[in-house]
Amino acid sequence: MGDGDGQAKPGDAANKRQHQRRAVEMPITVSDAANRVVAVIQFSTQDMSTGGAFVRSHLLFEIGEVLSLQFALPDGRAIRASGKVVRVARDTGDDVVPGMGIQFVDLSDADREALKALVSEPQP
Repeated sequence: MGDGDGQAKPGDAANKRQHQRRAVEMPITVSDAANRVVAVIQFSTQDMSTGGAFVRSHLLFEIGEVLSLQFALPDGRAIRASGKVVRVARDTGDDVVPGMGIQFVDLSDADREALKALVSEPQP
């Protein structure tokens, strides 16, 4: 937050969010552009939107790397996207959840609409 007044300031992370986010837990297959690494990772339970996701993992790619992503929504719809690593959180032992912030850079309009519907649903 800002200066202790409870208001978000222009530089705060909460103010940088462009998309509504939702807590969701689902497996995702992640591979790098050269297919050197293919891994099944879990989405964070706190961070998914039509713009990207925080992927919880100890396997970390470098900021700027473009990844291929495959996952299925709870209704079974298969989603394929490309995403760029925009943030990396390493396990420092200070209650930091290790993982990567990934921005979707290639996602079909139909898949984006399906994600938008999921994110907009009331949480159970």
